[in-house]
Amino acid sequence: MIDRIVQLLKSARYAMALTGAGISTESGIPDYRSKGTGLWEKVNPAEMASISYMLSNPKEFFEFNITQWSKYADAEPNVTHRVIAAMEKAGYLRGIITQNIDNLHYKAGSKNLFEVHGHLRTAHCMNCAKKYEFDELVNQFSKGINPPRCTCGGLIRPDVVLFGDPMSGDFYRALEQVQKCDLLVIAGSSLQVYPVAEIPLYCEKFIIINREPTPFDERAEVVIHDTAGKVFESIAEKLDIYY
Repeated sequence: MIDRIVQLLKSARYAMALTGAGISTESGIPDYRSKGTGLWEKVNPAEMASISYMLSNPKEFFEFNITQWSKYADAEPNVTHRVIAAMEKAGYLRGIITQNIDNLHYKAGSKNLFEVHGHLRTAHCMNCAKKYEFDELVNQFSKGINPPRCTCGGLIRPDVVLFGDPMSGDFYRALEQVQKCDLLVIAGSSLQVYPVAEIPLYCEKFIIINREPTPFDERAEVVIHDTAGKVFESIAEKLDIYY
């Protein structure tokens, strides 16, 4: 199956990658839906990670989410992030679409990156729109200031897409790009979160690398149910690329 993936990559005119939380578990970041360990097995995401909850219960919202998000700061890209960045550099991938907010593709050096759910590098005031580094939220929280406040008194929120938010500009830019795409390499995504789960439908062919089955498996050219790191290590070896 690795040989088939490599063949598809070499013959593609315009290949892209779509990644989800499953690729970051090897960096110590828990995913959302894996049985027994998924974050969303323990809480309701439509409530705890929603814009309405942040506005109605800001103290509880930040107490739960900053505790989770601050764990991402020290996480380092793993073999999957590094191989994907190397594949882009070598010309096998034209861009990377990610559902992840953990900054790991960015840290790995991916350039044409579409972070469709935002990222944890910056934040902004909901009142005056002043920009902040994400660290400002963490620093205020660690000093007992919850919820985090702007100098104008407004609420500072991270630049991530919460449940109930409109999709980001990156999502619409990714849709434009993916319509040129003749091969999409999907890694670590359950393909259950819409509208991102519709992205494969815009592509001629797609490959799925995910530990658990997805609703799109039957339509894929290749399906591998395994950890992403092992698969991308093999892909890099076959493509003879350094990561």
